[in-house]
Order: sequence, then C-alpha cells, then structure tokens
Amino acid sequence: MRISELARQAGTTPRALRYYEEQGLLRPARLASGYRHYEPQALGTVRHIQLLLSAGLNTAAIAEILPCIPDDVTVLAPTCPELLDALAVERNRITTSIDRLAAARAVLDRLIQAGSARDQP
Repeated sequence: MRISELARQAGTTPRALRYYEEQGLLRPARLASGYRHYEPQALGTVRHIQLLLSAGLNTAAIAEILPCIPDDVTVLAPTCPELLDALAVERNRITTSIDRLAAARAVLDRLIQAGSARDQP
C-alpha cells in the first residue's frame, strides 16, 4: 500500500511515517517510480510504534524493542530477555512521571476547592 493509505489506516500522517522510516523503524520497499510501498504488516508495526511512543519510549529504544515483538497479539511482551532490564527502567521512569503529575493535580484540586469555598456565602 502507499504511504497515504497506511497513514489513513493507522490514524497518523505521511510525515510521521517518513520520520519512522528515517529512524529505522519502518522499511518500505521503493517502487520504480520512487514511491514507498508498505506491506500489510506495516500497519501492525506502526501501531506498535505509536503505542511505545505514547508510553514515553524514544525511537532508539523502540528500534531495539520492535524486533522482539513477535506478533499483533503480544503487544508489549518482548521475547528478548536482554531488554527486560531496560524496560523496567523505562517503566520506573514513567511511574515517577505519573506520581509527579498526580501530585501536581492534587495541588491544583486543593487550590480550586479553596477558591470555590471562598466564593460561597
């Protein structure tokens, strides 16, 4: 399929797909015309990339993880044991970020409640 079709199916942009290619995450074939041609399984790869990016992983980490995802069912259970320590570090980083955001939200909640209480007669 062409880049525009893959982008449409994946809910992303051709620009994002070109970026994934630049980062070595996607490897489309090139037609004689120079157009990129993606195999149907590229859609699953793009979805894995999007999921891993949304989890906060950078493209270098994703490049190491992608070959260890055997299918569309095993989304985040890499079969490469050497990656487990690095994934645990990433998970801890994400947990720390979540904790900080939750603390910030709690402060905002208290400020909003205090402001609302002042406005009540």
